[in-house]
Amino acid sequence: MPVNLNDPRVKRTRQLLLQSFMDLLEQKKNIYSISVQDITARATVNRSTFYAHFEDKYAFLECWMSVKFRKVMEMHLPDYELTGMSDLRTLIQATFVFSARLREYTSPGDVQFEPMFEIAIQKEIEQLLLRWMRQREGPQTSIAKGMMETTAEVISWGIFGSAMQWSRHPGQRTVETMTRNVLAVAMTVLAPVS
Repeated sequence: MPVNLNDPRVKRTRQLLLQSFMDLLEQKKNIYSISVQDITARATVNRSTFYAHFEDKYAFLECWMSVKFRKVMEMHLPDYELTGMSDLRTLIQATFVFSARLREYTSPGDVQFEPMFEIAIQKEIEQLLLRWMRQREGPQTSIAKGMMETTAEVISWGIFGSAMQWSRHPGQRTVETMTRNVLAVAMTVLAPVS
């Protein structure tokens, strides 16, 4: 039976598990060596509680990455929403900075988790874009209804994919240059919505 994510007890338990993981990560310095047993012991909950909230360690790590990305974005976008092109620029730039820092803090053993982290972050960006596009929807909007989801998905992968690729070789171009270039491409596609 799925947990009610709006229940305050569920929120507290999830926060406790996430904080325990963060504490362990500070100690061990790598993700792959932290087990579910380590997390639950640190959180002083039993394993069945963990599995009531998360299917497995991978689902937990995906949630952790989404929460981590969201918290960073909330520092740049306080309402965690886009209201215009300047917010889109902020989202793009913050994604580039986040990707570079993520690469700095992952060890070679953590590479196995990269695809999962990528999907979690891309989904967060996609949801931000989709909410913005739906808020701006009107008779003058020329993006067809069925195309909004696809547009948000393509742009989110464009933003995140560019950021991840750049983070592998950050010295080639500056964050500002990459932000400007990705924003120009995104604006071309989103012009009917903005």
